[in-house]
Amino acid sequence: MAIEAKDSIYSTFAAAAARWGDRPFLHAPADAIGTPEAFDRDFGDAAEEVEALRRRYEILGYGFGHRIGLALDNHPQFFLHLLALNALGASVVPINSAMRAEELAAILGMADLDLVVSWPKHFGGFGTAQGIALCFVPLAPASLDGCPAASRPVRDGRAGADDEAAMLFTSGTTGRPKGCVLSNAYFTWIGDFYANLGGYCAFREGEDRILTPLPVNHMNAIACSFMAAIMTGSCLIQLDRFHASRWWRTVRETRASVIHYLGVMPAILLQRAEDEASGLPVRFGFGAGVDPRHHAAFETRFGFPLIEAWAMTETGAAAWITANREPRHVGTRCFGKAPAHLEARVADDKGNALADGEAGELLVRARGDDPRLHFFTAYYKDAAATDEAWAGGWFHTGDVVRRDDEGNFYFVDRNKNIVRRSGENIAAVEVEGVLMQHPAVAACAVLPVEDELRGEEVMALVLLAEGAGDATLAADIVNHCLDRLAYFKAPGYVAFVDQLPTTASQKLQRGEIRTLGRALHATGNAHDLRTRKRGLRAVG
Repeated sequence: MAIEAKDSIYSTFAAAAARWGDRPFLHAPADAIGTPEAFDRDFGDAAEEVEALRRRYEILGYGFGHRIGLALDNHPQFFLHLLALNALGASVVPINSAMRAEELAAILGMADLDLVVSWPKHFGGFGTAQGIALCFVPLAPASLDGCPAASRPVRDGRAGADDEAAMLFTSGTTGRPKGCVLSNAYFTWIGDFYANLGGYCAFREGEDRILTPLPVNHMNAIACSFMAAIMTGSCLIQLDRFHASRWWRTVRETRASVIHYLGVMPAILLQRAEDEASGLPVRFGFGAGVDPRHHAAFETRFGFPLIEAWAMTETGAAAWITANREPRHVGTRCFGKAPAHLEARVADDKGNALADGEAGELLVRARGDDPRLHFFTAYYKDAAATDEAWAGGWFHTGDVVRRDDEGNFYFVDRNKNIVRRSGENIAAVEVEGVLMQHPAVAACAVLPVEDELRGEEVMALVLLAEGAGDATLAADIVNHCLDRLAYFKAPGYVAFVDQLPTTASQKLQRGEIRTLGRALHATGNAHDLRTRKRGLRAVG
């Protein structure tokens, strides 16, 4: 059985290490971390390394009340630093080192970091970002050699369950990325919920091996797979990214019994006719967004179920819905029934409940006296956005769903201003801000369009300052974005328009923009620039 959740990530890990000291805990294949040998730590070895790191940080003056950026890519060292800092009561901010300097600058300017721990190869990018943000944050390598001492004292007292454990940057329900403050209880509740989910997702104490290629700056990797490994004595197999060409070889060699996936992965793997489907050790896959056309075909070919789930960074396991029991309604975008602790409503744009079968926004809250129990704490320094997300006492997810008369939920669409590409949430306004810096662009709008492999792709509608657009200008606009944004955020399609749908107050009419953009895409009246992104891709 799973261990009982404690008052922090670290104390829960310490209990796990005491029970499963000689069981494998962290693994990364050599080809995933670029070293001659694989990374292997059992629970006991990891506990010793965490303690050594904890002492180093403590001597340097870091602890409760400090916030540390971790730019250690998808290397297992990330988790050791997280545990050491959590033991001291410090918070961590996972940082995607693939971001361009302007994006890093936005995080540095918002997060109030006391230190960034990074691989030295990323130091130059952080230096440039600091110049843009006009703020200085000390840098240190993962070894902590030469790490500067903390510039301010620790807080009095000891971090508890409700104190900040991490801050993840997310697009939220609208607008630009926000710092999502997450407590210790948020993490331990996720671990407890997943470890005891049951059905197809029943863990075997001290035996399972969870394989994930998902980025550690996302909730799924930093909370779901990591905390499940801690609480069930499982081994977490962390990959640098998804490598389709060697995926099944990695699954067999690592003896993975559970895999975490994004919808793009089944689509790609089904295209690889040469892959062998027999003898796989996997009992279930856990993820979201599998294309309905691929769901049954994948399960038939590879011999294990893909368990679809729904959650957000903001909701954690407080509002986590999973199709982990039959009937799963495979191939329908069904993501299961609400658990007993969750109230869920399908609502119209005024928050009124809709009848079963009608599509509307998914609103969620915890049952009982505290509707925000185990949700995110707040958007950092953005009380207005936090209050807006919780308008009327419900958390507004921005996802359009429907519910059948048996209580099953089905994903329909997304009404928030977000593109969901290969598992990455991309804020349309962030891309629009970069597009507007191009001298030829007078106005623009960004929307999601369907993509066979990636679920959605970024499309830009561009109104030019003068003249007509052509393929050369479209390519130049995309190159402009690639110089300033992580590759996956740049438009894959560009369409030039004579006008953009706006309200009387000149606000973009997002619904009409989606209709217009998708029509232009469907009729081939958009420039396809996806190949420019593929040469730079890290995942998907």
